[in-house]
Amino acid sequence: MAAVFINPTGNNSGPSGLFSRPHGAFPELEPRYLQCTCCWRSRVPVAGFETLNANLIPTAPCTDDLSLDTCFTADQREVILRTLNNATELELAGVKLLRGRKSVNIVDYRTKNGPFRSLESVVNVPLLKHKSALVVFNSILNPLKKEKKVKVQLMKFIKPEVDRAWLEEATSIVSIICGTNKVAWAHVDRGMMVLDWQQLDCPNFLKGTYIASSYLNDISNVVSQLPPADFYLVEKPSISLQNTTLFPIMAHMRSVEAMLFALLEPKIYQTDSNTPPRVLNMMRLAVGRHFGLMVGESRTSGAQAVRQMMTDSVTQKLPRLNFPQDLLLKYRNAFQMGRGRGGEELCDALLQAVAFYELLSESSR
Repeated sequence: MAAVFINPTGNNSGPSGLFSRPHGAFPELEPRYLQCTCCWRSRVPVAGFETLNANLIPTAPCTDDLSLDTCFTADQREVILRTLNNATELELAGVKLLRGRKSVNIVDYRTKNGPFRSLESVVNVPLLKHKSALVVFNSILNPLKKEKKVKVQLMKFIKPEVDRAWLEEATSIVSIICGTNKVAWAHVDRGMMVLDWQQLDCPNFLKGTYIASSYLNDISNVVSQLPPADFYLVEKPSISLQNTTLFPIMAHMRSVEAMLFALLEPKIYQTDSNTPPRVLNMMRLAVGRHFGLMVGESRTSGAQAVRQMMTDSVTQKLPRLNFPQDLLLKYRNAFQMGRGRGGEELCDALLQAVAFYELLSESSR
């Protein structure tokens, strides 16, 4: 169906085409209609120009030659000035480009000079020039919607369920990661200090048909070297049941996991209900999401996150994690790009320990 504009008066004659008007005259801003060319009966009204213009931001580009006040409508100027004159320093910091010194400068300026009378006067504020002021004004008019942060429930990622009070009273934990040929662990205390961090090769893993005695030798060797702690966190890997090629890996992981639980859990827990379990599972996916390592349902390497924490330990006053000097020297070149994935278990053991403490802290707020 084709459509043409017609004048509602019905006078469509003359050389002026779609708009009937005297030659050389500007078309009147009157309502127009879309007319069906098939039946010539249906008429669909088209909004007048004034309706459209009222909802449009001026299309003229705002350059350094134009006053900031001419770039916005009267209503928009009122909203911007009201925010700049009344918002607190903390509220201003939530506006794009105003975090830090700029929000402080705005409050100082209006305290000394009174409220802003025009948008152009804002460029007198230190660190705020024409282009940055435009960004600030548009951010005030169109604030970004902050996504509501979902409160993380640590208990959803720890199995078996443990009374929160027991977890909060723990002075240190040992985070354990089982690989296909090694086991790594990180001993971290509540002050976020790394007390121990190492791994052991397990030559009998995935050899033969999961010979129990061979597995027991390797795992017993690991357990004998684990430091004492209030809790031992064993990673619960996320292996798809639909991928049958991973069944041997799944059987291996479950075997190692079961032996660690059996060797590390004191017998008193089985008979005394007032004693908390000492060995816990922590979900691998939860740690990956906490550090932003997930791509779809797959988890990427955590080496970069660990390198950053090691760097921050010596450059930041309040680092996320503290490393003793000997461990920094030992592993300073272990997680560099291009060195393969030999240290993944070490990285994952450390990230799991950090995620445990941080998720516990977040979920208690």
